[in-house]
This record gives sequence, C-alpha cells and structure tokens, in this order.
Amino acid sequence: MRLKLIFIVLLAALSISINTKVCSQPIGLGFASHEIVQDKRTGLDLSANKTICLDRNFELSFDLSFYAGHSDYFGYIFRIISDEKQNIDLIYDYRLSEKENFKITIGDKPSKIKFSISLHELFRDWHAIKLKFDVEQNELQVFVNGNLLKDKVKLKKSCYKILFGTNNYKDFKVTDVPPMKLKNIKLKEDNNTAYFWPLDGIEEDITIDENNGLAAAVFNPIWIKKQHRDWELISHFSIKGAASLAFDSAKNNMFLIGEDSLFVYNIINKMLKPKAYPHTYHLLAGNQSLFASGRLLNLYIDQKLVSTYDSLTNNWTGEYVFPDVITHFWHYNKFYSSLDSSLYMIGGYGQFKYKSNVYKYHVPSKEWTTVNLEEGFVPRYLAALGQLEDGVYILGGYGSTTGEQILNPRNLYDLIYFDIKNKAFRKIFELNPREENFAFANSMVIDAKSRTYYALTFPNHRYNSHLQLIQGSLDSAYYKLLGNELPYTFHDIHSFADLYYSPKSKQFIAVTMFHNEVNNNTDISVYVLRSPPLEMEIDKRLLSRSIWLYVLLFAGSAILFFLFLRWRKARVIKKEVIHREETPHDFKEVVTLLPLEKTPNLVMHEAPSADIPKTNTIFLFGGFQIYDKEGNDITKLFSPLIKELLLITLLYTIRWERGISSQKLTEILWFDKTTESARNNRSVNIAKLKGILDKLDGFQISKETGYWKINVDAPAYVDYKDYLDIVNRGKKISKMEVNRLTEIVQRGSFLSSLEYEWLDQFKSEISNDVIDTYLHYMSTLQISEDPEFIISLANYIFYFDPVNEEAMVLKCKALVYLGKHSLAKTTFDNFSKEYKAIYDEDFYKNFNEILE
Repeated sequence: MRLKLIFIVLLAALSISINTKVCSQPIGLGFASHEIVQDKRTGLDLSANKTICLDRNFELSFDLSFYAGHSDYFGYIFRIISDEKQNIDLIYDYRLSEKENFKITIGDKPSKIKFSISLHELFRDWHAIKLKFDVEQNELQVFVNGNLLKDKVKLKKSCYKILFGTNNYKDFKVTDVPPMKLKNIKLKEDNNTAYFWPLDGIEEDITIDENNGLAAAVFNPIWIKKQHRDWELISHFSIKGAASLAFDSAKNNMFLIGEDSLFVYNIINKMLKPKAYPHTYHLLAGNQSLFASGRLLNLYIDQKLVSTYDSLTNNWTGEYVFPDVITHFWHYNKFYSSLDSSLYMIGGYGQFKYKSNVYKYHVPSKEWTTVNLEEGFVPRYLAALGQLEDGVYILGGYGSTTGEQILNPRNLYDLIYFDIKNKAFRKIFELNPREENFAFANSMVIDAKSRTYYALTFPNHRYNSHLQLIQGSLDSAYYKLLGNELPYTFHDIHSFADLYYSPKSKQFIAVTMFHNEVNNNTDISVYVLRSPPLEMEIDKRLLSRSIWLYVLLFAGSAILFFLFLRWRKARVIKKEVIHREETPHDFKEVVTLLPLEKTPNLVMHEAPSADIPKTNTIFLFGGFQIYDKEGNDITKLFSPLIKELLLITLLYTIRWERGISSQKLTEILWFDKTTESARNNRSVNIAKLKGILDKLDGFQISKETGYWKINVDAPAYVDYKDYLDIVNRGKKISKMEVNRLTEIVQRGSFLSSLEYEWLDQFKSEISNDVIDTYLHYMSTLQISEDPEFIISLANYIFYFDPVNEEAMVLKCKALVYLGKHSLAKTTFDNFSKEYKAIYDEDFYKNFNEILE
C-alpha cells in the first residue's frame, strides 16, 4: 500500500514537473559574431562526423532571431555543400540598399530568392524558415513565416555538409556570421522527420539529434538556456573613492560615480565612457545615487545633500562638508515619486542603530522634511524596494523592533506597502525562509502586469556569501529560486548590491560593490541574466520523446530503490548479529581523533577516479608541482621569487578573478625597493615567468584594468581552481563532487612546504570551506541512505578539526544505525577526551543526548 502511494505521488509530481517546465524553457543556440575575433565565433556542423546522404526530396527548417545592440549585422546563416561541390548559402547583409536583406546564393551567383524581415522583428520574435529541395523538379522553395519563394536550381541525389555560422571546411571556410539565434532545426526526407536538433543544450560542445542520435558539433557555443540560468560577469571596475551607482533603464546606461570621474557604462554594447571632473568630488562612505526624471542625483542623508550632475560642466552642483562622523544611514532604500516630484529615503543603519525614518526631499523647492508615520515599519537595513505608480513595496531586511543593535536583531521577511498619497505603511504578508537566513540587495524589480517581483537574496552572516535571484508574488508568500548563485563578498557596511532590469535587452542586471578603505577604491562587478530566468533546480536537459516512458521508468526505479533499501537494512542487521557473536571485541574500525601526520585514505562509493592530467598542470595541494605540455616536471625551473610571483598572481586571479595590482605586488615582494627599482624588478621577473609559462598551454599572463592576472584556459588544469568550483557549489553539491573534492585534498595540505604571510588567509579558508562542504552534504543525507559514507566523511573532517561536534554526532548516529553501538560509544569517548584536552572542560552532552 505504501509503495502504491509513493508511485502515485511520484507519477503526479513528475507529470506536473514535465508539463510545467519543459514547455516553457527558453532554448536555442546563440552565435558569437563580429564583436569578437574570428577564432571565437560560433559555428554549428550538423554533419560533424560524416556527410548526410539524402536520396529523395528533402526539407531543412529552423527558427531564427537576432541579438539586439550590435553594430554589425552581416554573414552566413547557413552553407549547404553537396558532394558535387555545389554550395547553397543563406546570407544576411543589412548594408544592402534593397529592401531584401536575406539572399540565397548558389555557388558564386545570387538566386532569385531574397526576402526581408525587419531588424525590429528579428530582435523581438522567432521566425520560421523552411527550405524544400525538390530533386525531381530541380526546384528550391523557401518558406518564410508561411510566405513562399522559389527558384530553379540543379539538384542531384547527393550527400551534404550542412553548416551554420562560421566553418572551417576545406575551400568553403567562412568567418562572417551575424549575431543570430537558432533553434528547432529539422531535416526531413519525403515529409518524414529524419533528424531533429532542438538546440536545448547548456554546457555541451555537441548536440544530439533526437531521432537517430546523429551528433552535431558546436564551436564556441552560446547556449540560450545557459544564459537564462547562469549569471554572466560582463565587466569589473575599480573606481576611486566610496563610489555609488545608478541605472537609466531607458538608455541602458549604468552610472558609476567616483571621486575623480563619472563612468557611463552601456549594458548592451558594453562600452565604458569616463568623464573626468574638473575638480575632485570628495565622496563620503554611505552615499547613494539615483537616476530619476532625467537627472543623475547623488544623495547623503546626514548632511541633507542632494547633488545633481551637470553634463555641461561635467561637475556636481553640491559639495560634501569635511570632516564628518561616519554616516548614520548605511544601506537605506530610496525612490523618486512623480506624484509629488519628491525623493524618499527609508530606513538604514548607523551608529549601532537600525532606522525607521522616512525622509522626503521635494526636488523643485529643495526642501527636506521628515515624514511622520504611525507604527508599522520595523527599523531595518539590507531591505529591497520596488516601485509602482502609487507606492512602493519594501521586502525584508535586518533589524530589531526597538532599533537597538544590542536588543535581539534578526532577519526580517515581511513585505510592506508604502502608500505615497496617504503616507502609510501596510504589511502584506511574511515570507518563510527555507534553509538559512538571508537579507536583500537594495532594489526589487516589479512586473506590475503579473503582480510579481524579483529580488536578490544573500546570507548576511557570511563573508564569502552569494546572491540568489528569487521570484515571488505581491499577493502571496510563495517564492521560488531562479538562476544560479553569483559570488558576493559581504563585509557589511563595506559592501553593497543592487538589482536592475533592462527592458530593451530583456536582462536582469546584478551589481556588487566592495569599498576597500585601505586604498580608498571601490571594486564593482556587473552581471547579467537573460529573462525569463530558469528555476534554479533546472540544471539538466529534460529530454522527452515519450513523457509516459520517463514517468514509468522513474516510478519503477523509485520502487526498486525502496525495495533495495529494505533488503540492505535486513542484510546489515543479520551481518552485525553474526559479527557480534563471533568477534565481540574487534575494534579495528576505531579512528583516532588526534591530528594525523598524513591525510587518511577514505573509502568512497560511486567515485570514479578523477582524470587529472599530467600535462599543462599546476598542483598546489600536497606541495607545489608543475608539468609542462610534454608532461615533464618543471618545478625545479622556479626560483623562490619566481615561484612566489606565480603563486600570488595565480591565486589572486582564481580566488577573486580580478588578479593583483602592481602596487600590491610591490608591497609583498619588493617592499624594500624604491619605486623605480621595484618597477624594474617586477618587469624582469614577470618576463622570466612568462618564459617558463610558455612551456605550457592554457596559461597566459595579462594585465586588465590595472591588475596582473594569470588566465587559466583549456587544456590547462589547476587543482585549486577545481577545488573552488566544487566548494562554491554550496547547496547544489553532488556526491560525485564530494568525492572529487576528497581526491584533491588527499594529495596533502595546501602548499604545505611554503610559508608566506599573505598565504595564511588562503590556507585558513580552505580548511573552513572543506569542513563546511562535507558537513553541508552530510546534513542533506538521511542516515539510512548511506551510513558508511557519512562515517567516512566524518573521519575526514576530524583530520581538519578533531573536535567537530557535528561530525561526531553524525558518525555516532550512523554507527548506531549499522548496529555498531560499541564503536559509536568509543567514538564519543575519544571525542570527549580530545575536547577536554583542548578546552580544559568536559563536553556538555552525554552519549544518549547526542543520539536523540
């Protein structure tokens, strides 16, 4: 009866999941075009391993659209090449004076077939294009959105190469490709679908035909589904001063306000225009900016300052007063209301107090007033604000009922509506956080038509945090996670994050800022995610030729899995009874809780050996070791200084992506040299390092935005990069990735033989991250699922932390589940002894309490 119920539930859940998700997913293949070099442009070869032979009349169809915001729209949509060496091409050329920008060419001659689709329509919609090759009548027919065009073409039964975009095939090579998108490519023979490529990939460089399994090769793919799932880092800046930012959604311009310049960055064409001020515009920490009513404004509540940017003089109308105490209003929310031509500023934090103040600045009169409100708004900061015509919504935050930081501060999850006309707050509902507490980036994006909102959340109790996009309803407390996480360094008042939306490019824009008070620079990262974003849990292809077949397979697998668990449990119990009768005092499995000199070997399950290359490889775990492209160990080529230069540049690049500045390199490696001497030493040693790295493929030293970086591209491998990819997976880590992490750290401690002061932070972070990763994965498992694996992971955690309470509890529970009560008690006693030795006090729980 129980299994029957499980079957019904799984059947219903899977049917709903497939019906609601597969149909609505954005799919397709995007093509990189003239905006990048030829070698990086996109191509698709439907006949990668062989030609496609077609003996009868055949038909090629696909859906086409274009990317907006590019300067050049010219190139080959496809090129079809027969064994007779005849090529038939579809070319788009926006430069043609005629109305028809699409043209079919045959060999080196244009055909009569030409047509036009406006760029506006190409940007907005998908367009169905179908070509029918009538071998018997020697006729080519082209259907464009249902309209028929045709021409006489000499066609023969043949085998074909079918190439989209750029290609490198023999004498038919082309590199000109328009910034296009394709999906749903079908190839029919006598009206029967022979091949179908939906182009619904995410990571692959091949795409498989769903009918016969024919593999098509993709070069430099831009998978549309990936763009709707993964945030893309499009720019990183370092701005002088306590910078702030604003966004003009109409022109897609992001304004980065620094002390010496205003930077205007266009989200679509990715062009940055700096505008240097005639005089320094000193910024105080905590300032914010806003683009409203066609004006760029800079705000600072403490000094009642609203400064407007004057594009004619390239200067600001107001100035800050110096010196001043640190702001009372960090992370407040702000908006401009056209109803009363006023700016509003709500909440914030400063001087150990959370704020519930609402300030109003009337732009025409330049008057400040405090809005007196009744109760209904808990003092807070780190909230998100989204605007409608008559009011704004404020979501969540962090604060306390009294506003005092010392009196029970907590995360808040209420959605509150602020009525601009009536100047009143009204609580709508409260969210229910799922696993860990979170706060919000400064802004929400609201879709008034569907009454939904989008916001960025992040765990505000972590320094190495992450932002997660959520979508919710303005009328109910339900919300869901969208897209993948993106990194966010949260150091409270030093950090800031915001969310915008570009209607023209249909992209969400996330911005993170970190102000470094030491050098008074603000690091800014800009990410984009295409709309509509995919739900977070959708990270695999949901292929379905027969939905019911998958339903039955899934349900059947679930039934077999539950039967297997029951059988295994009975077998384990029987085995342990025999074991206790024959060897009642055998304690071979007891593991010491003392620190080990050597990494223990764990027993892993379902763990295929990692295919770690021995060419173009840098190992950092277990000591520094490097192999060139021939597989030779060239570690000895590195002098102590060159080795440290490589490591600091490589680690700063991988860990924080931005690399390391020349100034920071000098402070670490040449602090005892004059400026000129340090510069010369740096140039000489970087040249030496480049010479050694030339022996490897995939490692390249560069200097971008003033930072030295070592870029790591395929086929290069660095185990630290692999390690970071795993631990940054957070909640989504799989068992296979846990095993891969173990294989990495089992090589030994991170750069064990090297001691640099700057390296301590990396070593400490690795220990913490490894423990957190293991513990998180263990917490997702039921003891009954895999008790042996839980025991193995607990043993490994003890290598890093011999008195980790969570690991001890999980190990003891797993041992008890397996019937190994004596081993569980011994594990607890050893833990208690170690705890007493370290903390000089008894552990606060007994054995029975930890098992409850």
